[in-house]
Amino acid sequence: MKLHAAGHGYDAAADADTLHRAAELNRHDPLRDGAMLRFPDYGQVVMTGDLHGHERNFSKLQRYADLGNTGARHVILHELIHADVPGDDLSHRVLVRAARWKTEFPDQVHFLQSNHELSQLTGKEICKGGRIVTFSFEAGVATTYGKRAGEVLDAVMDYIESLPVAARTANRILLSHSLPNANAWPVFDATALKRLPLFDDFNEGGPVYSMVWGRYHTPDLLDEIARAFNVDCFIVGHQPQESGYDVVHGRMIILASDHDHGVFLPFDLKKTQTVADLTRLIRPCASIA
Repeated sequence: MKLHAAGHGYDAAADADTLHRAAELNRHDPLRDGAMLRFPDYGQVVMTGDLHGHERNFSKLQRYADLGNTGARHVILHELIHADVPGDDLSHRVLVRAARWKTEFPDQVHFLQSNHELSQLTGKEICKGGRIVTFSFEAGVATTYGKRAGEVLDAVMDYIESLPVAARTANRILLSHSLPNANAWPVFDATALKRLPLFDDFNEGGPVYSMVWGRYHTPDLLDEIARAFNVDCFIVGHQPQESGYDVVHGRMIILASDHDHGVFLPFDLKKTQTVADLTRLIRPCASIA
């Protein structure tokens, strides 16, 4: 990031511009189909879990991806903000870095909507460790940018509103932050993801909200969702994983990338992949120098 000459903070105008440009690239991603990304049957996807402002793991992902030398590799990022730290939350720094990465490699860096980004957009309060993380995030932006924090927050909102909701691969894997839970699924309209989201979709009861907030999925529910999306398995985040990942009911892999045991999952888009195959491919972030 570009620092002011006086060293008092980050460049608000440059960082806001980066976020706005990333938002436009999200909206016009060649892989985008409504609220979905659809990946071809060649190349590789590197799927991450929640990052929550973890700068070291983000840097490791960038080094592993080496996008300048691997043109058929795609990286998917989600839940970049709301670090669980005392004091002001500075996770916007990872958000800006990721947005800049998108502007450098627009056809290879992709994002998905998450509940923490969505909550920042809609003002839904999330309490962690006795603090409201949406307020802490705003305080962190103010600490970094001072009187120009407002223009950066406006750009953050533009970026969040632009995010696709899920991605589907040609080898029948659905990638998303989460999935609708048992209460939301009976009224969930999967066809809504074939169009661009409306603002009401972001609020409780809407399809985007349901896609990023669900937990505690049963085997039968995962079977129903798989049939609706015409996929075989799911790779998600959202649910904390102290060991880095978990496999749920042989159908869903949950990843976390936001701590020292964080992981990511690179997989081939051409090969048929079972959950067992995918699990063997999981890489610890700590393994990257």
